[in-house]
Amino acid sequence: MPAYDVHQHLWPEALIEALRARSERPRLRGNTLELASGDWEIDLTAHALEARLALLDRDELDVAVISCAPTLEPDEDLIDAYHEGILELVAAAGGRLQALSCGTVREGFVGACVGAEALADLAELMPLLSELERRGSVLFVHPGPAEAPYGAPAWWPAVVGYTAQMQAAYAAWLAQGAGAWPKLNVVFAILAGGAPFQLERLASRGVDSRSVLEANIYLDTASYGDRALELSLATYGVGRLLYGSDLPVIDSEATLRSVRGFGQAVADAVCRDNPGRLFG
Repeated sequence: MPAYDVHQHLWPEALIEALRARSERPRLRGNTLELASGDWEIDLTAHALEARLALLDRDELDVAVISCAPTLEPDEDLIDAYHEGILELVAAAGGRLQALSCGTVREGFVGACVGAEALADLAELMPLLSELERRGSVLFVHPGPAEAPYGAPAWWPAVVGYTAQMQAAYAAWLAQGAGAWPKLNVVFAILAGGAPFQLERLASRGVDSRSVLEANIYLDTASYGDRALELSLATYGVGRLLYGSDLPVIDSEATLRSVRGFGQAVADAVCRDNPGRLFG
């Protein structure tokens, strides 16, 4: 069975050119990505197909699942450029790439990616969620744009804003989504913002913590290491975790080393068996 990384971002040339052509943010100026939230230096060589496949080889993985991060705040033109370009890369990758669409159901994609804050209005998402469930496709929930208070360090959005969004999205799904779409496979990025740490607090408010261990809710491992993964395995069991790296934003080696450090059986479940049920 193939080994998967379920959380990668790859910009096709069409998206890069569309970003370069823009006069308003989000846009590319040289190697600087200019967003409403600030400016970020981008290594565009990391978005070359050959480089990405080489990283899969380095990590001894077979397949990367690609999404367009909602943090980019893409408008319709950028989304169209991503959809067109990423399918070309998928076709050129010889089965080593799969792609998620941007919040829509589209042919050629294995599911859809939405920003975490979209789960605050499940009624608005109803058509998408119902169609994904009908098709047996995957919903991938990823952090969206996050602002930092004045004077906050550069890491603030990723560490504070993103995790808060993901915890809120996870709670919204448990409260309203899981019962309405019981057969929809949902993957929450970055351990749903540290959701395993909140189950005892849920229990203190009278929620049966066993009721949140839904068979079709998965958490990806991006950015986390030994301690967080150990707690997640103890809380959710090995069947609920998927290996995800967040390449090229975060280097994959540390989290992958932690996953493999739990032994072959755990690594096979997290990298192969669990994602294989969703994407195989």
